[in-house]
Amino acid sequence: MKNLILVSHGKFAEGLKTSLDMFAGDAIERVHTLCLYNGESADDFKKKVNDFFEKHNFSSKDEFVILADIIGGSPLTTFLSVFSERGLMSKGVVLGGMNFTMALTATVSLDTMSKEDIAKNALDEARQALKQYEVTPEDNTDDDDDI
Repeated sequence: MKNLILVSHGKFAEGLKTSLDMFAGDAIERVHTLCLYNGESADDFKKKVNDFFEKHNFSSKDEFVILADIIGGSPLTTFLSVFSERGLMSKGVVLGGMNFTMALTATVSLDTMSKEDIAKNALDEARQALKQYEVTPEDNTDDDDDI
């Protein structure tokens, strides 16, 4: 079974999961969050990550898609340290620059794609979602006068 783990500074991962819940259906049960809060040390977070794995007792057949807010940030490097110590590196793929589109694509694909294909599609969708919205004169209507 594939699981999605959202790793972030602050409450970003928790907020993202809350938004995903509006779209994800039953797959949301396999979306997990690990947040490094302001004032917590790397050691505090390492304990949190170890407690997470103890609590969930994943099987040897489980695989993981890990999305992180920043590649190289303390939450991800600490998470990966524990992940590696537990011998799980071959069971996961890791993406950085987490955003809603990436997380949604990964969540809805947990049952239908390999972890590698989830990673590729999530990155592709995230890239396509990054755009500047252009307001053109045709977008303006007389409704603006009512404000």
